[in-house]
Amino acid sequence: MKKDSPYRILIMRFSSLGDVAMTIPVVNEFIKQNPYVKITFVSREKFKPLFIDSPNVDFYVADLDGKHKGVWGLYRLYKELRELDIYAIADLHNVLRTKILRKYFSSHAIKFAVLDKGRDERKALTRKENKIRKQLKPMTERYADVFRELGFELELPHTLIQNNSEKENAIGIAPFAMYEGKMYPIEQMRSVALKIAEKGLKVYLFGGKAELEELKSWEKLNPNIISTVCQYDLKGELELIKKLKLMVSMDSANMHLASLVGVRVISIWGNTHPFAGFLGYGQSMDDVIQDETLTMRPTSIFGKEASNTKKVNYFENVSSKLIIEKIESYLD
Repeated sequence: MKKDSPYRILIMRFSSLGDVAMTIPVVNEFIKQNPYVKITFVSREKFKPLFIDSPNVDFYVADLDGKHKGVWGLYRLYKELRELDIYAIADLHNVLRTKILRKYFSSHAIKFAVLDKGRDERKALTRKENKIRKQLKPMTERYADVFRELGFELELPHTLIQNNSEKENAIGIAPFAMYEGKMYPIEQMRSVALKIAEKGLKVYLFGGKAELEELKSWEKLNPNIISTVCQYDLKGELELIKKLKLMVSMDSANMHLASLVGVRVISIWGNTHPFAGFLGYGQSMDDVIQDETLTMRPTSIFGKEASNTKKVNYFENVSSKLIIEKIESYLD
């Protein structure tokens, strides 16, 4: 699909950090294969640094907690966006806010394509009875399908993005996750960090403000252990991650941030599973650590479980020794 003047595609994705990060390799590949297309990506301002290596993307700030808040705020956003001469809208979120914006745009001669989240397949994958345990379509392919539905060609190589940065003798560890069922026991992960630090490698720790004190306590174990919490903004974190030899993370945003800058990730999975399609872009199943004997997994797509869910130790058979050996096998 081509024409003399550039098409402008409006892309909408408002959250979360990991999900927005997952869209970027798809958008970059789309631009590479369709160079005559202009992109306007609408999202929250805090995600703008993710697009540092996407020079052909115009980032449009959606102030969803301010002037674009609520139905009337979204109407204001719509009025601003309609001035952009939009050819088509790619809704990579498919939530209430984007549905409202699509409704506002419906009176215009604009093409729409919307993310199919595969809800029925997800339910079949996570339900307790008659579970259908199989690999679902990767989320990056679901994002790509939106552009294909608009009539554009797009093939994803699913290879790790090339990273030519000079590497530090360092790895990263992101030991936290939003939900308990996704998070490897903190004491055991601390022992992993210490063991690697004792081998002379720097270990950079990644987390949020809530984990500041915990990770400060890790720093006292060895001078090679360094917490990044509250030390960098998102842009700075990405620049640091880019220089790492390896990242160790849960099924969390840090896996996707590392993927975004072409860093290999050893990912540790609990109640979620790569089958749901959320493995980092270009990452390998060979670098996934999980207990495959627990055939009730996954019990959740994103990690949240019902309050009456039976407590399971998803990491009982995942020893710190196993993780250390996995790290060492890559560094040797």
